[in-house]
Amino acid sequence: MDLYFPIAEMSINVFLVLGLGMIGGIASGLFGVGGGFLMTPMLIFVGVPPTVAVATQANQLVAASVSGFLGHWRRGHVDVKMGGVLLVGGILGSWVGVALFSWLKRMGHIDLVISLCYVVFLGSLALFMLIESVGFMLRTPQNATVSVKTRRDFHHHPWLLSLPFRMRFPKSKLYISALLPAMIGLFVGILVSLMGIGGGFLMVPAMIYLLGMPVHMVPGTSLFQITFVTAMVTLLQSFQNQTVDMMLAMVLILGSVVGAQLGIKMAPQIRGERLRFILALIVLAVCGQMLAGLLLKPASLFAVVSVR
Repeated sequence: MDLYFPIAEMSINVFLVLGLGMIGGIASGLFGVGGGFLMTPMLIFVGVPPTVAVATQANQLVAASVSGFLGHWRRGHVDVKMGGVLLVGGILGSWVGVALFSWLKRMGHIDLVISLCYVVFLGSLALFMLIESVGFMLRTPQNATVSVKTRRDFHHHPWLLSLPFRMRFPKSKLYISALLPAMIGLFVGILVSLMGIGGGFLMVPAMIYLLGMPVHMVPGTSLFQITFVTAMVTLLQSFQNQTVDMMLAMVLILGSVVGAQLGIKMAPQIRGERLRFILALIVLAVCGQMLAGLLLKPASLFAVVSVR
């Protein structure tokens, strides 16, 4: 059954859209990344204009992130103080990112920039996560557990000790500078605006490798920040660029809310390094498809598009 989406100006099978939303929701609950790194490329692959895919996906991420965040909150796996510091940087980054998005759209370069951001940022990060997770699994016996001391030694960065404005984060048992999570939030806010993602693909490894947070605290805290930043981006995109397709977003939301709960139930059954390995493989597959779209000759050299 096809449904017409007015802002995207196209008809898509409603069950296909529901399925895409469920995939994004599962990724949100399982990895704590919002699911946008999958949803935006998949929407583009089925023909949705990149500008509409980015802005609409930010709207859908609000619902998926809320659903995933509440599930982790009930388990006590959310560091609200850390999430608040990340959020301060994220809100500022969303303003900067939407302004940059509007400028690139006027210049006619936004579609190329979106694809390049996926290939460069996601591809580089996925390769790092893949190498690290494979190395960790090879070094660590199947039934071994990593002690708190080992984790702290592994994630110790001497240069962090020299940063000012240090704060205590009791939930995560950390005493670090608030500048680092704020800067991470700022960068993530810009990427949310430009790529239509929750930013968890960057924030999750940064929280683990740079901040040294316990792995079980990362997904819920990441989703806490993602919820508010994506809501801000959605409002800004709606008012400034008019590229949010609410009908498309609502159908995606229906699938993502169900998928997020499925992902939460699956997460405790998989070890942290294996989750990172799976996430890296998925991201590399998405980047490969985006790169192919940039390098391969298109079936049609010319297309008629509407300019908003």
